[in-house]
Amino acid sequence: MSELALDDMKVPGESALEAIRAAGYDGIQVGESAKPERIEACRRLELKVAGSGRVNLPSEADWIASRMADAGFVAGTLHVGWGMEDDDAARALIEAVLAASEKHRLPLYIETHRATILQDLWRTVQFVRWYPELRFNGDFSHWYTGQELVYGGFENKSRFIEPVLKRVRFLHGRIGNPGCMQVEIRGDEPFVAHFRELWTASMSGFLKSAVAGDQLIFSPELLAAKIYYEQQPNDRWQQSLLLCRIARECFEKAS
Repeated sequence: MSELALDDMKVPGESALEAIRAAGYDGIQVGESAKPERIEACRRLELKVAGSGRVNLPSEADWIASRMADAGFVAGTLHVGWGMEDDDAARALIEAVLAASEKHRLPLYIETHRATILQDLWRTVQFVRWYPELRFNGDFSHWYTGQELVYGGFENKSRFIEPVLKRVRFLHGRIGNPGCMQVEIRGDEPFVAHFRELWTASMSGFLKSAVAGDQLIFSPELLAAKIYYEQQPNDRWQQSLLLCRIARECFEKAS
């Protein structure tokens, strides 16, 4: 579960962390501003902690990785660049992230996110060709809506991004439709079926290529209306649990 998702979320009980533990989550993902006492509370509840951050300059990658590693995080996801970088600038950012990950022995996963160097399908696949060791956080609602994955054929585009799907090691649980990147779901909508395919392919890629120490993390990240994600009032806690159920079904299928 993403800590960011807890903002304005109706969580059962008085303690969000205790509710997360009771619901069966193994951990929580926190942002750069997470307070030490929050992280310590996670440890007391035996919740693993992953981090998240943004790298705008190559020099920032090592600093962020160092902070996450020192805090004992199991992994980190990163928004990298603003999407306006030329190939040389984008590659410098990627190389800095890869170097920081190796130096601090911390898995760092670059997000498929709007307003980053991975905002479009074609360029991301080219980066894989240059850096096959890249590993990703699949936040696929950004592509599904922003890149119109159904326009031009979902099957056609999902085949094109297979090199990315094989390298996903973190998934942000959010589902969008062709016009809106976070929507309330029942679980049987056509666009949900597309996300099932993306998640299952990612999980299959992990199972086929994982090496010792590899992990695959699924973290629901249903964000609040005040930052324009939630389009209508709904129970984001229950929706998060539904996303987890779908993810488990995808993993069983991939297995």
